[in-house]
Amino acid sequence: MSTITINKRELKKLIRETLEDVFNDKKDFIGDVVVEAIEDVGLGRAIEEGRTGEYIEVGEFKKKLASKITRLK
Repeated sequence: MSTITINKRELKKLIRETLEDVFNDKKDFIGDVVVEAIEDVGLGRAIEEGRTGEYIEVGEFKKKLASKITRLK
């Protein structure tokens, strides 16, 4: 394996060009990843806020869920 020497300015330019290429070629993918990450954070916060330590039976939960779905229709 051979060694390559590059100065700081050349390295910064190379990294900048590479990132520009990635962002330009994969902007849809990157956008999807960012949106998904934001949604995950929001879901995590909602879960934390919703934790009360109170639990209900499965049947009760299903009734409440069915009721909410019916109201949305």
